[in-house]
Amino acid sequence: MGISSRMIPTEDASARKREIEEKLKQEQETLSFIRENLEKSDQLTKGMVSILSSFESRLMQLENSIIPVHKQTENLQRLQENVDKTLYCLDHVISYYHVAKDTDRIIREGPSGRLDEYLVCIAKIQKAVEYFQDNNPDSPELNTVKARFEKGKELLEAEFRSLLSRYSKPVPPVLILDAITVDEEIDLQEEVVLEHLPEAVLQDIICISSWLVEYGRNQDFMTVYFQIRSSQLDRSIKGLKEHFRKNSASSGILYSPAVQTKRKDTPTKKAPKRPGYDNDLRVKLHSDALNEKHAATGKDDVLDIEIDSYIHCISAFVKLAQSEYALLTEIIPEHHQKKTFDSLIQEALDNLMMEGDNIVSAARRAIMRHDYSAVLTIFPILRHLKMNKSEFDSTLQGTAASTKNKLPTLITSMETIGAKALEEFADSIKNDPDKEYNMPKDGTVHELTSNAILFLQQLLDFHETAGAMLASQETSSASSSTSDFNKRLLSSYICKVLGNLQLNLLSKSKVYEDSALSAIFLHNNYNYILKSLEKSELIQLVNVTQRKAENSYRELMKQQIDAYQRSWQKVLDNLTDRNMPVFQPGAKLRDRERQAIKDKFKGFNDGLEELCKIQKGWAIPDKEQRDTIRQSQKKIVSDAYRTFLQRCTNISFTKNPEKYHKYRPEEVEEMIEKLFDTSA
Repeated sequence: MGISSRMIPTEDASARKREIEEKLKQEQETLSFIRENLEKSDQLTKGMVSILSSFESRLMQLENSIIPVHKQTENLQRLQENVDKTLYCLDHVISYYHVAKDTDRIIREGPSGRLDEYLVCIAKIQKAVEYFQDNNPDSPELNTVKARFEKGKELLEAEFRSLLSRYSKPVPPVLILDAITVDEEIDLQEEVVLEHLPEAVLQDIICISSWLVEYGRNQDFMTVYFQIRSSQLDRSIKGLKEHFRKNSASSGILYSPAVQTKRKDTPTKKAPKRPGYDNDLRVKLHSDALNEKHAATGKDDVLDIEIDSYIHCISAFVKLAQSEYALLTEIIPEHHQKKTFDSLIQEALDNLMMEGDNIVSAARRAIMRHDYSAVLTIFPILRHLKMNKSEFDSTLQGTAASTKNKLPTLITSMETIGAKALEEFADSIKNDPDKEYNMPKDGTVHELTSNAILFLQQLLDFHETAGAMLASQETSSASSSTSDFNKRLLSSYICKVLGNLQLNLLSKSKVYEDSALSAIFLHNNYNYILKSLEKSELIQLVNVTQRKAENSYRELMKQQIDAYQRSWQKVLDNLTDRNMPVFQPGAKLRDRERQAIKDKFKGFNDGLEELCKIQKGWAIPDKEQRDTIRQSQKKIVSDAYRTFLQRCTNISFTKNPEKYHKYRPEEVEEMIEKLFDTSA
């Protein structure tokens, strides 16, 4: 056991030694490998350095050879470019000398049909002019190209005029009526576009205009433009007027002066195609869409058509002027547009204003003739002008003050002459002379009354216009004119006319010798006035300032009925106890007593017959009033007559009672029932 313990350490040391020797051997092998690789790397490095040195040497040799060649080539290229530029400049300069010849044919033939090609030629000529002016201002070629340029510009101006003249046509009347008609029952109504020029022509005109402004330094074409378009605008309006008159006359359609009410008119449908469309019907429908028919006594048919035509022409002018301005903005430079537009509309506007002045003059002459109903023709025109004034002003915005003031001046003239007519009419009602031959023999409504009421009823159709017209003459209302204020003025005016009429009727009634006929006359007139007021909206206007007007007229009528009934008093006096003898029943009457009874019967019979004969020829046109007065009178006379007969019953006052007792009470009532009946 002791030996074994000593042997173990010796074996471990041997194994450890062998292990170290193996590792050492491996390390030596690795070191040898590294050494060999280092030697190879050194060899490769030496080879690479040798190669690079050789490459550097060769590159330097190449650079020394190439750089001179490159510089020489660059110089040659620069020389080539200079030669090319020189040749190009020479060609360009030489081309200016050939411009006149090259463009001669195209310039002579003009721009018609080939505007783009023509403008290209003009551009070439313009460049030639600029070249010679800058480089050789004394050369004859400059004069040549200048002349050619001026000729080209003249032909462009001529083409502008030619295109505008050839394609500018008056707008057809039916198309204008389409444009100015407003259909309130169609919510989404397609707006009518007025196309004055074909699109292709318009583009050519715009192109020429732009060139003339930019290169031609010429504004003469603007004068040409407004002269041609002004003529077409005026012709369009005159064509509408003539078309309107012709169709109104040929179809028998007479239009009122544009009386507009609250109701909507029947909508008009557009025809799918223009050709073959019934123009007569179309004019009627369009006019009805703007106006409502209105009957006016004493109006001249031709005047009606003229007034209605004028109203349509005012609307047409606004619509056409707006369309012209839209066209003008595409052709005329912006800073010249307002002035050109001002000149363009002058002729048509002046003609319309002149026609308006003629209407005012005609109204003034009518006033001098005391024909006040003729003045009513101003009212629809004035209303239409005022309704369209804001659009009119908007259309003329930017024009000269003299142009913008033309419509307000016409409106002021119409308001002044209209207000004068109203005041003189009121005075004429008050001062109408009491002519015996002019009084109705039957006591019916006087012509003055019917004319006055008719005038006021027609005035009612234009109550807003009339109120504003009266307000325009009130110096105190210059800044406070409102709808309510104008309404009160018109109410006061109507009350003034009615008051003047009442005073005149009272004066006229005195022409009658018979006070009963005078009472019937006044009753008829008062009743006519009251019923006329109640049937129209006049009573509402009267009530603005006189709330008890109806009661006042009813009281006046009652007073006249009472006055009429007093005419029977003389007949009824024969039936009273006055002068009736006092006697005992069954007692024999004395001659004086019998004669008194006979006188009463005779007085009643004669008076009844005379009154019935006279009053049967009188008239009370109102059936209700006629029946009321008859019934009242029958009751009064019949009751008194029956009472009288009862008192005379069983009294022997004559041997021939049928001679005095001529009528039974029923017969008396029948006689009174025939009063105021000229046909009986």
